Amino acid sequence: MTVLSNKQHIGKYEVKRLIKENRYCETYRVEDENQEPFFLKIFVLKNTPTKMIDSDGWLRLINISKRLNHKNIISFVECGTYETEETGICQYVVTNYCNGELLADKLQRQGKLPLDEAERIFQNILDGLKYMHQQDILHNDITPRNIMLSERTGEAELIDLSHVSTYVNGAPPFDTSDLDVSYQSFAANIGLYNRSSDLFSAISVLYTMLTGRVPWDVTFPEDADRKKRIQIATEARHKPLPLEGVEAPINILKVLRLGNVISGSCSYKSVNELRKDMQDEDDRPIAQDSVSDNASTQTKSTPDNALELDIQKGGGNGFKDIAGMDQLKQMLTQKVIFILKDKEKATKYKLTPPNGMLFYGPPGCGKSFFAEKFAEETGFNFMLVKASDLGSIYIHGSQGKIAELFKKAEANKPTIICFDEFDAFVPNRSNTGAEHQAGEVNEFLSQLNNCAQRGIFVIATSNRPDMIDPAVLRTGRIDKLVYIPMPDKDARREMFKIHLNGRPCEDLDMEHLAELTDGYIASDIAYIVNDAAMGAAFSDKPITQQLLEETISSIHPSISKDVANSYENLRQKMEDTDTRNSRPKIGFIK
Repeated sequence: MTVLSNKQHIGKYEVKRLIKENRYCETYRVEDENQEPFFLKIFVLKNTPTKMIDSDGWLRLINISKRLNHKNIISFVECGTYETEETGICQYVVTNYCNGELLADKLQRQGKLPLDEAERIFQNILDGLKYMHQQDILHNDITPRNIMLSERTGEAELIDLSHVSTYVNGAPPFDTSDLDVSYQSFAANIGLYNRSSDLFSAISVLYTMLTGRVPWDVTFPEDADRKKRIQIATEARHKPLPLEGVEAPINILKVLRLGNVISGSCSYKSVNELRKDMQDEDDRPIAQDSVSDNASTQTKSTPDNALELDIQKGGGNGFKDIAGMDQLKQMLTQKVIFILKDKEKATKYKLTPPNGMLFYGPPGCGKSFFAEKFAEETGFNFMLVKASDLGSIYIHGSQGKIAELFKKAEANKPTIICFDEFDAFVPNRSNTGAEHQAGEVNEFLSQLNNCAQRGIFVIATSNRPDMIDPAVLRTGRIDKLVYIPMPDKDARREMFKIHLNGRPCEDLDMEHLAELTDGYIASDIAYIVNDAAMGAAFSDKPITQQLLEETISSIHPSISKDVANSYENLRQKMEDTDTRNSRPKIGFIK
């Protein structure tokens, strides 16, 4: 059903034509009384998923659109309501009209784009994303169909804000059925949206502009539903992103490698981090197939081989900043920290210091945060390492960086190295497509062997431990595997205490708040407390139990039950394949 017809008026706008539609939303080209063109997107509320509507009754995308004002993002003009007997109440939003061409249409007409044009469009996309991310807003649907090439400004604009949100960790507050899985990261395809997932999509668009193909050349049967498409895309991503014949500067090839890594994730956490690689001085065009294995011997004299990692010195509150997880803290204090700190007793009783441990479990469980607090508790130095830190533009060029990393840690011993998203560093070599990282995995195996004897303790974190090479997870390398689940009731109660501490409050029943938030993670609780505090601040009154309970009822858990269950199944799989120790079921952290 079409809500509006051509030449019909809605407010001061006259409908010119329908552009696109789905089961609950239609987009039109309209003109005002001065015949200036605009986009009008109208939503039939009775058909719109309730999760897309904020507590004030307005669509989230409308509320967020009001906050955006940037040359590379479609601009909000006004919003309103419309009602007929047939449709019921509708909400609409009017945005500026980009007189130009969709990037998707240009690619279909022209094929791949010249390097300078593709890079210019990509930089425009990054400008828009940086602005959004600075306001903690995510686009979540960056594809060639949602990028308009404006004739007026000559720049690219991000359009269609139907899926905008803040950070999402398992329960997207928007409809996902119309998302193009080809441009979605693995995390996004299972409901986890963050800055990295936006950057993955943007880099995927860059790949399409340079090759004329979708990433990994994925094609889907016409009758494939979303679940089947995700399955096909995930299977294709078990091999490296094909860069054969891509003629581009070394820095662009590096961005493509680190932005679309095996398994379909992105190594970059921010636009600034990505742009640092984009601005590398060496911009000589070089085809991917001209980079040989021998090129890694040149890395010692290239800027790409420079290891730039800060070492955090001791200090901080350690385990005092952690809510819950008492069993894990006790185990680590008795079996790890004790041995690491009391060398005299360790020598007396001939105790072998552990090499390291793996924290795994659902995203957002604070695995990296715990690693940092562990370092503070021990007083050791701390290094947080991401995949992009060890990335190289050369095949096997990362091996030198891995060796340099451990050498630097040893020179500053005792040092704890935390590898974030460890599966990106050491993928299972038996998986198809991981062969190209065999050299890096072998280097890790060598460096991890009894590294504790060199004053190095390794903490690895991963959402996908099943993708880690099993040789890495044996004793003498990674000694302990620890599953970190969603927070239990006790941990949630402590989290409320931490986040409410120092705020004006009436007497609160923390126990009941913990009961009401079963299935919520740490970031959910932080958001609930902050949202309630904001409401109290507007009325200049203390935070009350009623206000917190009303806030809880209006906010859904970030991690869906399906995602939570999938990680419980993964935990069982890991425990079935590793019988060397009984790993604890532990609480949660702040």
